[in-house]
Amino acid sequence: MAASPRENASAVRPAGAVKRWDLEADVVVVGFGCAGACAAIAAAEAGAEVLVLERASGGGGTSAMSGGLIYLGGGTPVQTACGFEDSPEEMYKFLMAACGPEPDAAKVRIFCDESVAHFHWLVEHGVPFKHSFYPEPFMEAPTDDCLVYSGGEDAYPFDRIATPAPRAHKPQTPGAAGGFLMQHLVRATERCGARIVSDARCETLVVDEHDGVVGALLWHEQREQLVRARRGVILTAGGFIQNRAMVARHSPLLSKCSYRLGQDGDDGRAIRMAMGAGADIMRMDAAEVAIPLTPPRRLMRGILVNRSGQRFINEDTYYGHVGQECLFRQDGRMYLILDNATYERNLAGFTAAHVEDSVADLERSLGMPTDTLCRTVELYNHHAARGEDPVFHKNAAFLQALTNPPYAAIDCSTDKVLWATFTLGGLHTRPTGEVLDPDDRVIRGLYAAGRTTSGIAAYGYVSGISLADGTFFGRKAGRSAATRS
Repeated sequence: MAASPRENASAVRPAGAVKRWDLEADVVVVGFGCAGACAAIAAAEAGAEVLVLERASGGGGTSAMSGGLIYLGGGTPVQTACGFEDSPEEMYKFLMAACGPEPDAAKVRIFCDESVAHFHWLVEHGVPFKHSFYPEPFMEAPTDDCLVYSGGEDAYPFDRIATPAPRAHKPQTPGAAGGFLMQHLVRATERCGARIVSDARCETLVVDEHDGVVGALLWHEQREQLVRARRGVILTAGGFIQNRAMVARHSPLLSKCSYRLGQDGDDGRAIRMAMGAGADIMRMDAAEVAIPLTPPRRLMRGILVNRSGQRFINEDTYYGHVGQECLFRQDGRMYLILDNATYERNLAGFTAAHVEDSVADLERSLGMPTDTLCRTVELYNHHAARGEDPVFHKNAAFLQALTNPPYAAIDCSTDKVLWATFTLGGLHTRPTGEVLDPDDRVIRGLYAAGRTTSGIAAYGYVSGISLADGTFFGRKAGRSAATRS
């Protein structure tokens, strides 16, 4: 595709300056990942004529790069078949704790209450799920199994807040399922009758001073084209992790992470387009930070310490919680301490950079303050021998005294191993998808869903919540735009 003139995204085009429209539809969806696909399907099912605009050559987006976990619960058929009891209330209590502080309670509430119905909607649109459970947590199964613990539901403090239940559902295919999921959602979008225009880069919004957002400007077929949206524009074009200037402005610590999880289109353009039309933004400093410490989870019988040799979290929790805690409060410096009885290589191939015959020698090798690591290990061993962890409350199944030399340290700092990150902040929206201005007023004709918005996850995260948020609230935005009076 030829380069566009790259008009500033925040410089809206006045509707009065439009002499003719090149394309027209009731609902225009910008972005064709999971949120855009579900928005288009829902809008078409509500009777709207739908146009989907995608800057790449086909649908998929960052959703297709994912592991494919979709966070669903409250008693889905898969949970029931695998013998796990769950309810919308227990799911709500967990997500309000794990995705905080201060997650959007209204979004979490409706998502939990309608989660089982959303599972059935996905199945009805061709997404298959095997009624099976995979016991290794946090990541998608290498098999075609479905259900997995993905957010530390069975670890402190969440196991004391809500009854633990696995909720991440992976579509039925071996290994990562993001591409597989998007194949089904793209086909469902095509079946619903939506028109799809690829290689079309949306440049800015067209705004009428009385009627709000009425269209968009795009660059397609080597020329500028104008698209009229009779009922609304839905922005689902991803976050801003690939925009280094926006990351530096809003969440500069993310620059320490070695892998930015997102397509080139995750450059924040949709967010800036909406800001130009008066939209409010929220939690732009928030991000998921994932370190593949496991599997196997049994490695968490060791301890995680900061550069001062002190523990800072219960090791058996979700590694995304570990990553966020380490990056934002420990400067991205962390070591996994193991002994000869607990050491092994994990799935990502992490190996020990320091091996010594004593904890004191390991402490010196790591350049830590004298006696800090020694005292940390001594205290941990004292309680672990009794099956206790009064400091960080690691579950007894992962408590094992580190008493078998030699001792090893895996350097898990940001400059040593893979850290994957993507942004969580974005446009302020209602659960129904309407975009709000800084005074909480609806911007007429403008909707958004997916990582373009500030969704369920605030400053916490659980694996599977992005695809769940995108598919669920994409549907809400699609229906809202289609039925706008």
